[in-house]
Amino acid sequence: MEQAAAVSVSGMRLHPVYRITVFVPPAQLEALKRGILAVDDLAAGGYLHGMWESPGHEQFRAQAGTAGTLGQAGELVREPTVRLEFCIARGVPGDRERLQRLLDEGIAAHHPWRSPAVFVDALEFAAP
Repeated sequence: MEQAAAVSVSGMRLHPVYRITVFVPPAQLEALKRGILAVDDLAAGGYLHGMWESPGHEQFRAQAGTAGTLGQAGELVREPTVRLEFCIARGVPGDRERLQRLLDEGIAAHHPWRSPAVFVDALEFAAP
């Protein structure tokens, strides 16, 4: 994989990263964070354990035959949730393996849902 070069923007540089976003019920947030940090210290730019949290709500309506953890088929469910985000370097040796380890051993292994809502974006992070 080719390593992307950082580009300067108004005194800041753009660093290629994967942004991982996962939604989790508030009561399970700390356990999920501990699971993620047991797998990776999320070291970046002189910092460890860098994460962002945003409270919110999720909603869904399960279809017939779906064995969800909340609600009945056809019922609209609206529940509190927390959006947890963190970044890791992209375009460096071992980045895909690191990402997969975080997804499997950090998130899936410590999330209360069978199919957690996880999004991975390849983008750039602006920092000095």
